[in-house]
Amino acid sequence: MFIDERIYTLKNGNVKPFLKLYEELGKDVQIRILGNMVGYFYTDIGPLNQIVHMWGYDSMDDRYSRRAELQASEEWLNYAVQMRPLVSHIENKILIPADFSPIGGKNSNAE
Repeated sequence: MFIDERIYTLKNGNVKPFLKLYEELGKDVQIRILGNMVGYFYTDIGPLNQIVHMWGYDSMDDRYSRRAELQASEEWLNYAVQMRPLVSHIENKILIPADFSPIGGKNSNAE
């Protein structure tokens, strides 16, 4: 398993509207299609106005097919059109667990 971490930096003052919109329009379809939400957070100390969410996948093929299905969903596209004006920057990382990680590594190619 690995983690897809996404960080959305929002335009100032948009954390509450973003979370409300996500809860009403985006959450159910994203969970239904992506499956394994590891966590969904917002920042309070450090860089502010950020939403951080993490999704677990069994493989890159699993991630690719689930993300493709999400991007093809009319329900998701309706949410995304309304969400995008709230966002100023998106960062994405693939996090590979170390062998001793509680969520399971064992497939690490770390150097």
